[in-house]
Formats: sequence, C-alpha cells, structure tokens
Amino acid sequence: MAAKKYTRRIISLVVAVGLAGALTYAFWPRAALVDMGTVIEGPMQVTIDEEGRTQVHDPYTVSTPVTGRLLRVEVDPGDEVTAQETVVARMLPTTSTVLDARSREQARATVTAAEAALRVAEAAVNKARADRDLAAANLARTQKLFDSGISSQAALDNDARAARAAEAALDTARAAISMRVAELNNAQAAARNFDGAGSDTSENSAADEVHPLLAPISGRILQVLQRSETTLPAGTPILEIGDIRNDLEVLSEMLSTDAVQIAPGDTVIIDQWGGDTPLNGVVARIEPRGFTKVSALGVEEQRVRVTIRFTDPPEARAGLGHGFRVEVRVVTWSSDKALIVPAGALFRQGGNWAIFVVEDGVARARPVEIEANNGLQAAITDGIADGDTIVLYPPAGLEDGQKVAQRAAY
Repeated sequence: MAAKKYTRRIISLVVAVGLAGALTYAFWPRAALVDMGTVIEGPMQVTIDEEGRTQVHDPYTVSTPVTGRLLRVEVDPGDEVTAQETVVARMLPTTSTVLDARSREQARATVTAAEAALRVAEAAVNKARADRDLAAANLARTQKLFDSGISSQAALDNDARAARAAEAALDTARAAISMRVAELNNAQAAARNFDGAGSDTSENSAADEVHPLLAPISGRILQVLQRSETTLPAGTPILEIGDIRNDLEVLSEMLSTDAVQIAPGDTVIIDQWGGDTPLNGVVARIEPRGFTKVSALGVEEQRVRVTIRFTDPPEARAGLGHGFRVEVRVVTWSSDKALIVPAGALFRQGGNWAIFVVEDGVARARPVEIEANNGLQAAITDGIADGDTIVLYPPAGLEDGQKVAQRAAY
C-alpha cells in the first residue's frame, strides 16, 4: 500500500510539473513577427504629378484674304513649310463689287494700320536685337569672372538664362514681322478689289487670276480645316501652321491646391510621352484665374492652367507633336543626400511622428523629424541614422520595448 501511494504521488507530481510547463510555454511572451527594413541615404524628390498635353505656343491660322473660290488644298498635316515661300493654298477672287466711299476709306485705313503695325514690329525687332546683344555681352563678362573665380555659378546660370530668353524674344519679334507682313498683304489685296478695278485689267481677267496664299511662318501644317474646292467669304480659316520644333510647350490643368505650391522656374520631369527616357522642362507660366472642371468621377474640381517649357533640345523629343498626351511631375522638393524611410514605417506618437528602431531584437520607439514626404518615402532629419534597422508597417499592438523578429518571406 505504501508503494502504491508513493507511485501515485510521483505520477501526480509529474503531471503537475508538465501542466505547469505547458502553461508557462503557452503564456510566455514571444517575439512579435514584423517586417524590417534599413534606413538608407540617397536622392529623393517630392513631386506634383498631373496629366498634360503638348501645344504650339503661337499657332498661325491661314484665312481667306478676300471672298472668292478656294482651289483644292494640296498640302497635308505634317508637311514642312517655309515662311513667304511655300504656297499652302490658291484662290480665285470673285468679281469685284462696287463699294461705297465709306468702305473704300475703311479699306485704305486698314492698309495704313497694317503698315504702322509693320513698323512697330520692325522697331520691336531692333529692341529685341539690342537686348540680345546686351545679354550676350553680360554672359561673356560673367563667364570671364566665373573663370577667374570672382563670379558665382548662380550668376552665370542667370546670365545664360537671360541670354536664351533674349534670343527667344528676338525670334518672337521676327515672327511678328512675318505676321504683320501677311496682314499688310491681306489688307492691300482687299484694297485692290476696288482701288484697282477697271484701271488696267478687266473684271474677267481679275476674276480669273489665281492668288497664291503663302505660309506666314516656317514650320509644319498642324491641320487642314478646308480641303475641298469651294467658294468662301473673306476671313474663313483654311489651315493652321505651327513651329513644332522650337515653339512646342506643355499645358497642364492642375488642382488649385497643387498650383499654389509651385512657381515659375520649378523643374519639371515630363514622362510617359512615348520615348525611352523622360524629358526635362521648367514651369513657364501659372495662370492667375482658375476654372471649374468635372472629374471622371463626377466631382467638381478647381483647376489652374500651368504652362511648361521644354529645356531639352528638339532632337530629344523627336516625334512629339501638337496635342499629344504626356505626364508631368513638378519637383517641389529634392535632395541628393536624404535619410530615406518608407512612409509606412511612420506612426503618430502623441502629436509627433515616431518610428520603431530595432536594437538587439527589441523595438524602440523614437521620435523623428520629417523634412519631406512624397507618400511613398519620407526624408528624416533627426532621430535615426543611416543603416538603422526599422520596423516596416508596425502593427497596432506593437509597444516600445517589445521583442520583435523578422517575418519569414514566403
């Protein structure tokens, strides 16, 4: 009997010890399985992304100068044209009608106004040429000072930008002369309808004379608005011409809340345009007036038109034309050496941002200072160092001082 009691006690003790061990193992604190990452130092940007479309800044519309019969237009969209050389259309003017004194004086006044506008355009060219020469001289002086170590890189860049802007202004002024010459030719052609009628040619010969319409600028045909032969009144648009090579820009309709964060001169990355590499540009103009636009989801949004100029040479965007879709990313912040962490590693601790840093298998909550956040990555200025191991996407139950372990990858 004594032996049976002793054996029963031994068995009971073993069972109690085993049960206690099982309960201890079951409730013993275990390391939380989390995803871990490493703080890295590298380049980072914060951008405002939006869709855009290309456009020619100054397209020219060729219209009928007089009432007459338009012969069939032979040029096609994409054809190259040369200013005041390429014939883009031909017209047969209708028989001149007898005009009263008021119409005659109005036509002569139009010719006088066109001549005055041409003189103003020529003066603008002279001024633009002088500004170009001054900007080139300033650039040359600044280059010498920069080579001597006296001037700064910023001053050299500003003078180089001013020289390019002056050259562009001169090209614009020269294009304005072409436009004024075309306007003067149109005015003179309209005045000849009654001033020259019956002087040295008959009405029939004047009506049978074919008048060629020359391209006002050098560029490409953007679209043909009227191709078939037909009779048109004066001022009817026939086709559009634009300089895709030198006058192409991007127009983007951005949210007004995003537009206030950018400024003219900000760097722009132009992507998804069809080429192998993104293109570079700068913000040229932000319109001061917004407008309401309904999104694809039916939400009314306040949008602002932002114009972007290309900074790459035309050869880098070969094939890009008028009205093409692109995606623009306006850079609002950038750094070549930023401490980068995934944005999902951040969490709120009180009123500040914090992050879990893993030290010897223990998660330690550290407050951090954020310099920039683009939604995917955040740049940290204080609280962590390059190479620190951090917890990615910390679970809600993770606490400061809790043991953690790397979750196995499947």
